[in-house]
Amino acid sequence: MAEHVEVLITEEDVDARIQAIGEQISRDYEGRQVHLVCVLKGGSFFMCELAKRISVPVSLDFMSVSSYGKDTKSSGVVKIVKDLDESLKDKDVLVVEDIVDSGRTLSYLLEMLRDRGPKTLRLCTLLDKPERRVVDVHVDYTGFEIPDEFVVGYGLDYDQRYRNLPYIGIVKFEEASIETQ
Repeated sequence: MAEHVEVLITEEDVDARIQAIGEQISRDYEGRQVHLVCVLKGGSFFMCELAKRISVPVSLDFMSVSSYGKDTKSSGVVKIVKDLDESLKDKDVLVVEDIVDSGRTLSYLLEMLRDRGPKTLRLCTLLDKPERRVVDVHVDYTGFEIPDEFVVGYGLDYDQRYRNLPYIGIVKFEEASIETQ
């Protein structure tokens, strides 16, 4: 099966929205340091751009959580691939995610992080698919609400491809035509 990518959100629109989110976070955390926790791999593109647009001091940490594998839908089985390097105790923590889909992974992750004693814990996502939600997850900062489509670009992938696209695109799958003689 072949696929192609159609632009859903342009690079310019993504950049403008990240700027606005960075300004809002800067206002909300004024006078404090915010500890950004990036959910790898997809969240890395978004977090790097977001961190550059936050004017209060930031610190960074990374964790890798998987529930997709090579499929286009969440399996519901959450696996911690890489845990944090630093303690969250008494920190103002902002989890930075590329997309909130079913909510299963983030619900599990946020509960686990809450148990580590942060002063505050909030969630920021570039993309949100609220119509796919099966577990209620409160998102504090949202870039874009999108339809129930499989999207790539700006860190999001399909089988490890398309992460480097500077925009958000929809993957369209095509049946390969077979010629018979």
